[in-house]
Amino acid sequence: MLKTRLIHPEILAALAASGHFSQVFIADGNFPVAGNRGPNARVVHLNLVPGTVDALTVLDAVLTAVPVQAATVMEPPADFTPPLFALYREKLGANVAWTQMERWAFYEKIASPRTTLMIATGEQRRFANLLLEVGVVRLAQESF
Repeated sequence: MLKTRLIHPEILAALAASGHFSQVFIADGNFPVAGNRGPNARVVHLNLVPGTVDALTVLDAVLTAVPVQAATVMEPPADFTPPLFALYREKLGANVAWTQMERWAFYEKIASPRTTLMIATGEQRRFANLLLEVGVVRLAQESF
């Protein structure tokens, strides 16, 4: 039996196969996963019904398994600030780099060979797509 909260076998396998600079994409319920999949991405469907499983639940689980060094989101319209952005940043912490990208550049980044896992959620909130970059596990005696 596993001690971690994350117990989904496909997600665990994809994360275990990922390394430093690999990308993990948490897709909202509107993102066209099939048409934007990179060549190395394993797709896991958790989108049973709208609203379930949500992006924050998936983020919480992923954060128990891998270190994250950077996060990228799609740039929203100038007159809209997605409430999820503040929640994501709070969960990720101040040491995680945060980038917003233009829509098509964001899609291109998701489809790169560095993306090893795409998790389709039932998230319904706007601009909920979140691309994570896996960091390194630092040993207790390391300080870099």
